[in-house]
Amino acid sequence: MKAYLILADGHVFTGESFGAIKETICEWVFNTSMTGYTEILTDPSYAGQGVVMTYPLIGNYGVSYKDEECGLPYVEGFVVHELSRLSSHFNMNMSLNDYMIENDIPGIQGVDTRAVTRIIREKGYINGMITTRDYDVEDVLERIINYHPHDLVKRCTCHVPYKLGEGSLRVALYDYGMKRSIANELVKRQCEVTILPADTSAQTIINGHFDGVMLSNGPGDPADNEDIIMELKILKASGIPIFAICLGHQMMALAHDMTTSPMHFGHHGANHPVRDLTTNRIYISTQNHNYMIDASSINKTDASIWFENVNDGTVEGLKYLHEPIMTVQFHPEAHAGPLDTSFLFDEFIHMMEEYKDAKKT
Repeated sequence: MKAYLILADGHVFTGESFGAIKETICEWVFNTSMTGYTEILTDPSYAGQGVVMTYPLIGNYGVSYKDEECGLPYVEGFVVHELSRLSSHFNMNMSLNDYMIENDIPGIQGVDTRAVTRIIREKGYINGMITTRDYDVEDVLERIINYHPHDLVKRCTCHVPYKLGEGSLRVALYDYGMKRSIANELVKRQCEVTILPADTSAQTIINGHFDGVMLSNGPGDPADNEDIIMELKILKASGIPIFAICLGHQMMALAHDMTTSPMHFGHHGANHPVRDLTTNRIYISTQNHNYMIDASSINKTDASIWFENVNDGTVEGLKYLHEPIMTVQFHPEAHAGPLDTSFLFDEFIHMMEEYKDAKKT
């Protein structure tokens, strides 16, 4: 069956439908990863967005439930150059096509993904529609242009607290659209992790006597989450060690009166180089975000830039100078890789151990 990708600038791409037969409008970004499409489909940071894969062949190892980052996919649509006709892997549960049908995600194959990527690079992330119906571009453009996602964190967060793991260190993990791999990294390090809804008050954390707080990744514009940012203003003054990733990194900056702004086309992929400014060492990182912290808004008496993006110089990490807080824009849990920066979880463990020892004295 023919399918069409119609972009807000009037470009139309024709391909072959796969996955669910469904019409959808969303923001479109491109992802440069060669593998990890299951993790991409199930990353809540993609809520409200469709993904164009730049690697030309997708689906060759099928889908394994073990690779899911969340209980259900959040990607709104999927565009690939070629869907693999055969899938083979010892952990495979089903083909990518069957997985997308089961989870109601529409896709298109046979599209010139290089051309779509160039449009997004030149014009920025862009609204677009997937449809299998006959269409009139002028009739649908207004709907496409006016699309705006909202309440994304509320849509992605858990609704009741729950615990994972056992250990001597107790971590409160705010779920703003959490990837499972974040909790798994803490559990591997013998932490008892309590996952909390995004609207949990700071006082609940303080009263809970946790040894550390983790702020997760999540979707959308960080500045939309004013209530959460107000709670982080309280939490940052508590003295409890905090480690924040992606959206959490951005909202913690806003809680310190910094500013954020939209990027032109964002960072989406598993091959982004970041430089540790304290050692000058470069790591390869997984990233998924459309917003960044404005470097000019950082008060150098409050925080120092820890990591920067090698490609464009954007802020990739902060260390706060008067509070036990460290934050990074990239994903150190990085399932399915690269694992270059997983050591940051060890630094967080060390922060919590020092805090716990200080409380004893």
